[in-house]
Amino acid sequence: MIDNEKVEETMLVLEDKLDKTVSVLREEYTSIRAGRANPHVLDKIVVDYYGTPSPINQVGNIAVSDAKCLVISPWDASLLKGIEKAILQSNIGLTPTNDGKVIRLVFPDLTEERRRDIAKQIKGLSEDAKVAVRNIRRDAMDALKKMKNGKEISEDECSSIEKEVEKTVSKTIEQIEKVTAEKEKEIMSV
Repeated sequence: MIDNEKVEETMLVLEDKLDKTVSVLREEYTSIRAGRANPHVLDKIVVDYYGTPSPINQVGNIAVSDAKCLVISPWDASLLKGIEKAILQSNIGLTPTNDGKVIRLVFPDLTEERRRDIAKQIKGLSEDAKVAVRNIRRDAMDALKKMKNGKEISEDECSSIEKEVEKTVSKTIEQIEKVTAEKEKEIMSV
């Protein structure tokens, strides 16, 4: 590796952004409903808690009672209606059951058609992540070209660093494909 502060900084920024892209993809995948009870499907749902929009997991306890059922126990019973309304408006495809003390979310079995739709959604998220990776690569390459044109690094140094960037990007794309394959397998298994 070349002993140049700007080059090192560019590589660190590249690696950091690539890692964040994979993390965001993993996060997106956890919120996809896979037919079994998963508290992460509620991560993006917020409920009005005394005038403050708060995530559901911060206003109550979420428990997995069995493979197909989540139980939400709010700390304040007055929130039951608000939580129920927020879940219905979120379009996660689940209908809450309110018994006056807790809210139950029963996860129905996925149909073959629904599994295919989810698989398409997973592939779309994967493609979005790959596009983000390519944009990050482009930014790094542009930064290297500026350094080369500004005579901060030589032609040879630039070419060897570009190879390093390509290697790092390839590893990230492999990671994305692996994560995607795992999620598709999870969705398609009955």
